[in-house]
Amino acid sequence: MNDYEIRRPVVADAATVHELVAEHDIEVTGGPDWTFDDIADTLKELDLDHDSWLVRLDGRLVGWGYARRNGASENVDIDVQAREPGAAALLWDMVLGRAADLAREAGHDHAVVDISLYAQDKPMREAAERRGFAPATSFHRMRTDHSGVRPVFVPGVEVEAGSPGHDGHERVLRAAHRVQQEGFAEHFGFVPKTFEEWTAEMESSSANDWGQLLLARVHGEPAAMLLGTDHFVSDENCGYVRTLAVRPGFRGRGLGKLLLTRAFAADERRGRVGTILHVDSNNVTPALGLYESVGMRPVLVIDVWRAVVRPGS
Repeated sequence: MNDYEIRRPVVADAATVHELVAEHDIEVTGGPDWTFDDIADTLKELDLDHDSWLVRLDGRLVGWGYARRNGASENVDIDVQAREPGAAALLWDMVLGRAADLAREAGHDHAVVDISLYAQDKPMREAAERRGFAPATSFHRMRTDHSGVRPVFVPGVEVEAGSPGHDGHERVLRAAHRVQQEGFAEHFGFVPKTFEEWTAEMESSSANDWGQLLLARVHGEPAAMLLGTDHFVSDENCGYVRTLAVRPGFRGRGLGKLLLTRAFAADERRGRVGTILHVDSNNVTPALGLYESVGMRPVLVIDVWRAVVRPGS
């Protein structure tokens, strides 16, 4: 039997963990997907004393996993990254057990557990299926490459930008939060968040930039928002639309296209070669068609697999 060493990670493990994850990404997709900053941010966000593990064999890192509850809900995101089957099996058991405990600690009798898997990652899909997971939805990574973007204008619509450090910035942030909460209320995996919870979540990422926030008002009423970040700058030299939301009563008016083309133009001015975003293929709005209409194309599919896990199961 393999003599595994299991311990809790620390933030200083980011480089070693990134090497592990990048190796898997290259094997499955042909190139690294997670950046070092992505790994470092994730380690900073996790409760490392309770929710994450490293597995070593003969001094070499062979596995990393974690469970992370979404707010106080029963929804728990997990990940398992391993170089060999024994470490993977250990991590699956630990993260699923912790997922059930996290839900119980929040007052729920079960956990709704999600894991994101590349569509072509057959071994991980099979491992998830053996543990009772089934496909729940798919996210398409979309990309557009810039060459003289022309922003769209809509009569009666005013667009404000985030302006950290200036008067009025918090007002724009609070309006954007309201739009995001209403716009995503029916989307897959949505969990309501207070303004403080939402801003803390966004600011926990080193890629966050409130200066890339756009808020569209229709006759003065907050109607749509877009938050761009630097998640894909270091590896792709691309901007990233982390969030695009339109309040239900304002859909169908071209606000999404307006904000997207404004963001594309801003990214091009920053010297970005393109812009990337992710879209749920089962979105309650026809988002995929919107993105294709502004020149975006799918470049990667990430499936979310889901299972219900109960304490002791």
